[in-house]
Amino acid sequence: MSEPGPPPTPSYTPPPPPPVTPTGGVVSPNRTLMIVLSYLWILFLIPLIAEKDDPEVQWHAKHGLVLFLAELIVRVAFIVVRIALSNISSGLGCVLGLVSTFLWLGFLVLRILCIMKGVNGQRFIIPGISDYVNRF
Repeated sequence: MSEPGPPPTPSYTPPPPPPVTPTGGVVSPNRTLMIVLSYLWILFLIPLIAEKDDPEVQWHAKHGLVLFLAELIVRVAFIVVRIALSNISSGLGCVLGLVSTFLWLGFLVLRILCIMKGVNGQRFIIPGISDYVNRF
């Protein structure tokens, strides 16, 4: 019979490095959550600040910023016009209030589309709005 030797020592294997994107950035472990937060109004600030190493999350966060600013500008413009026209005619103010509601629903649908595309690893390009993302 053979004599019992010392027990085998377990070998230490370091954890694997984080995955790298084709552009050289590091893939965030919570990428999906950050992409969803990118399109939820002011919450775009969280991925914009927290995930500086993931270029895909940064693109979606910047896209969420531009979308937020576009919606803010449109809503403020409609409020100003609605107030100005309500002094002239209450009927026009009501019509603009209704149009404003449909615009808000349109922005909501646009945000949902952006979230769905982003979670599936794609980018939703919005003509006229997405052009500004590359300027940052």
